[in-house]
Amino acid sequence: MSAADDGRSLGQLVAAATAEMSALVHDEIALAKAELRQDVKRGVMGSGAAVVAGVFLLFALPVLSFAAAYGIHNLGLGLAWSFLIVGGAYIVLALLLLAVAALKFKKVSKSKGASKSIASAKETAAVLSSVKPHPRAGQDGGKESRELEGVTRSSV
Repeated sequence: MSAADDGRSLGQLVAAATAEMSALVHDEIALAKAELRQDVKRGVMGSGAAVVAGVFLLFALPVLSFAAAYGIHNLGLGLAWSFLIVGGAYIVLALLLLAVAALKFKKVSKSKGASKSIASAKETAAVLSSVKPHPRAGQDGGKESRELEGVTRSSV
């Protein structure tokens, strides 16, 4: 299908193609931003799990350890063994939470979606920067500019 078939001139087609390429670059940048936001969200979730593990270890551990150890001691087990059991249980809980945090961080580093979008946007920008506009009539005074003069006038 030629430009004459749909009634649009060459200039209009070039303008439409340029606008579409600009919109494509804009959309690719928006996609890269959305993917980066998703990676940041995963990182925040992993950090949150690590913070919760730290809070368990720093604040709740001593109070709950004493309560649980004395509860176990009341069942007939020695006091020292009661404290060891409770301390081990809290360490296992903290290690499980740190494992969850590590899994979340691994998902962030394995995500290649944002880097692919950024590379695609750079490639499109490189293509657009290498495209040179047609010379306007009268710039070089040669035969080619006189031929283009007829095309530019007919496209206006």
